[in-house]
Amino acid sequence: MDTRSNAPITLPPARRDQRGDHLSDLGQEAVVALAPLLRQLLADVFVLHLKTKGFHWHIGGRHFRDYHLLLDEQADQLFAMTDAIAERSRKLGAVSLRSIGDVVRHQRLRDCDAGDLTATDMLRELRGDSLLLTRSLRQTHAACDRHGDLATASLIENWIDEAERRTWFLSEVLHGLDGQGSQPVIDGA
Repeated sequence: MDTRSNAPITLPPARRDQRGDHLSDLGQEAVVALAPLLRQLLADVFVLHLKTKGFHWHIGGRHFRDYHLLLDEQADQLFAMTDAIAERSRKLGAVSLRSIGDVVRHQRLRDCDAGDLTATDMLRELRGDSLLLTRSLRQTHAACDRHGDLATASLIENWIDEAERRTWFLSEVLHGLDGQGSQPVIDGA
């Protein structure tokens, strides 16, 4: 059975940049909705990257080497997201962040300038921020779904998995510090 239709596919008007070049077939409404979410997401990722890197530099304690390496790995993972987020905005025909001031204007995660944090405090702060970033990623994904932006949604799905992994690792380390260790999960209990 032939399920093809001869009816033309209707798409929203293509988004054009200042030169008149086509940038996206998502349409103006999608770009207007997604661009600010991507700027906020990028600002938050920069904030969390810098906070993670700062804690990496300043963390201490009995497990210094393990913490130092874990936070370096997590900071690298966050930094790798920044270029993809910024370039995704540009592909849609929107602007991205341009400066540190722009990051400050769009960030939702808080900076941490405290110099007296323990390793446990640092790890708790990063775990909380990681959970908030995951929530923001899910909200942005939902907006992408509403506007048919499959490419951005696909990137975000991977970032959600990475954020959940970062949260999981930080949670396991914190459980060990609290003396609880890892608790098994029993299905059907």
